[in-house]
Amino acid sequence: MANKNLTKAKAAKNDEFYTQYQDIQIEVEAYFEYDPDTFRGKTVYCNCDDPYESNFFRYFVLNFEKLGLKRLITTSYKPSPIANTQLSLFGDDESLPTPKGRPKETANRFIINEVGDFNKDGEFNLDDIADQLKANKNNEWAPLKGDGDFRSEECIELLKQSDIVVTNPPFSLFREYVMQLFEYKKKFLIIGNMNAITYKEIFPKLKNNKMWLGATNFNKGMYFMVPETFVYADTYKFEREKDGVKVNRVPGVCWYTNLDHGRRHQPLPLMSMADNLKFNKQIQKNPNAYKKYDNYEAIEVPYTNAIPSDYDGVMGVPISFLDKYNPQQFEILGLTKTWFGAANKVYPSQIQVSANGKRSDVTKLNDGAAIKVSSPLKDKTYYIVDGNYYIQMYARVLIRHKRK
Repeated sequence: MANKNLTKAKAAKNDEFYTQYQDIQIEVEAYFEYDPDTFRGKTVYCNCDDPYESNFFRYFVLNFEKLGLKRLITTSYKPSPIANTQLSLFGDDESLPTPKGRPKETANRFIINEVGDFNKDGEFNLDDIADQLKANKNNEWAPLKGDGDFRSEECIELLKQSDIVVTNPPFSLFREYVMQLFEYKKKFLIIGNMNAITYKEIFPKLKNNKMWLGATNFNKGMYFMVPETFVYADTYKFEREKDGVKVNRVPGVCWYTNLDHGRRHQPLPLMSMADNLKFNKQIQKNPNAYKKYDNYEAIEVPYTNAIPSDYDGVMGVPISFLDKYNPQQFEILGLTKTWFGAANKVYPSQIQVSANGKRSDVTKLNDGAAIKVSSPLKDKTYYIVDGNYYIQMYARVLIRHKRK
């Protein structure tokens, strides 16, 4: 189910969701462990991150030498409503000379070329970076000329200088953001909503193994830091404070990348269809499991762990399957969305009967996989076409086994 808070934020173009340090650390280090040279000699660009606040900046600057970075570039899009609450890198504003004080109405650009114990106190930390920036020693700090929009000319010039982009981009601009990364042929590791899998700009790239999901299992959701003014949905129960900062749990959030990692090469353990029907309790309770779709040449597999090992035909699986997708084990064939064009029939106008009995004339049945049922359903949405009854599955990825 979509997160109401995220939906409200998208509608209001309020994308101030700030990623926690430990989530960045866990994800990035999975690539480092798989290939120690993933980041070595590379320029990392965090182009949606205020250096004063961003844990992306904090992580990469503190692990600059460990990862073997050549350079770290960080830019922001105008001051944030949670300024200096997530990461107080420079302390109070007066800690900088007035001419170089923190810009109040402009975006910032930081370029880190070197790190070390600059203040000679025997320890390397963020204070050393602050001192280097104030002294302008080998590292650069300046306000941007524009507002820091990733689409601006000056940010694109910085993008051209980078090798890997790592950030949490605005969810409301995710399509455009990803298209820019491909236009400039960049490696990337970014956060997005799992529903982006179904976007016509995104799914073909997943299908063709030009991008894939990250190393962190996304089923647990992620907590993001949000402004104090953020309003939770009335029924929302996942708000809390961490170290005095307001945070919001967003389910169905995942990492997208074109950097290789070990988890995508792990085979998914499977049982036969007969064993699933005999031992898998989820399948036993699901009356639609393994039924053939009415409008696609495929069967319904409602759970990733229920993919039958011995079925050679096309299967429709939940989009969460991509979190377990091994390109050596499966082939992705399509998606049950109208724009993809894989359906073998088109329904005329339908009558939709909602769970509360409301009837509407719609064409929604065409935008998904449909299963024909013998009678109307109680307390569930169904569709009527020429006197026949149908239900619709949420977006399904069409796959089949790769056989040697």
